[in-house]
Amino acid sequence: MCRHLAYVGPDEPLGALLVAPPHGLYRQSWAPRHQRYGTVNADGFGVGWYAQEDPVPARYRRAGPIWADQSFADLARVVRTGALLAAVRDATLSGADAEAAAAPFAAGAWLFSHNGAVAGWPASLAPVAATLPAGELLSLEARSDSALVWALVLARLRAGDDEGRALTETVVEVAAAAPGSRLNLLLTDGSTVAATTWGDTLWYLSRPGGGTVVASEPYDDDPAWREVPDRTLLTASRTDVRLTPLKDPGETAPADAFVSSKEPRT
Repeated sequence: MCRHLAYVGPDEPLGALLVAPPHGLYRQSWAPRHQRYGTVNADGFGVGWYAQEDPVPARYRRAGPIWADQSFADLARVVRTGALLAAVRDATLSGADAEAAAAPFAAGAWLFSHNGAVAGWPASLAPVAATLPAGELLSLEARSDSALVWALVLARLRAGDDEGRALTETVVEVAAAAPGSRLNLLLTDGSTVAATTWGDTLWYLSRPGGGTVVASEPYDDDPAWREVPDRTLLTASRTDVRLTPLKDPGETAPADAFVSSKEPRT
């Protein structure tokens, strides 16, 4: 259910990361190679990116498939950025929210996307949703499981949690309320990337020229791509990647669970 990608590093055209690679996100919209659920991601797409000296990202989102949008192809050719988050969508349930339901979701400097589905939605998360302030529920961008998961993450970020903890605590809470959910979450503030694997694929690439790509699947056949194990939190900067095991709800994490997995530059 969806494919997504985040990047932090030297400035690149959007198209160099999303369109030009032989198996880039553009192609993954109709021919993903590692997608476990669904086959075509044609229910919308979006990309958010950061301009120099502006911490608030711009977004371009549409309700239709990415391959049908000629304006995006032209935009991607000329717009350059040092950080982005993009996604193509295979909707869990059809709805009337159009591009509002397409990732990335945004607030302040943050961009967010969810690859997966909440089991038993919406009834399964009704008790969890009730813990949010009424104003936050009323301000949801879309009536979707991903939008609510984003609201839960955002509430933790605003309460002072760092990106990794906000994702981890949200995944554990949602998984406890809705067992069997798939919760691959992706978050960036333009400087770092945080992501979880919980039921679907995730890979990362430390680029020789600098920069880190985190994606649902590799956009080419470079042997430097590394797959992230399931039930893992990934946190990354432009130069380092750290992997931390996640535990199912009710399990106790070992004291040495937080282990650095840094990839040296070559």
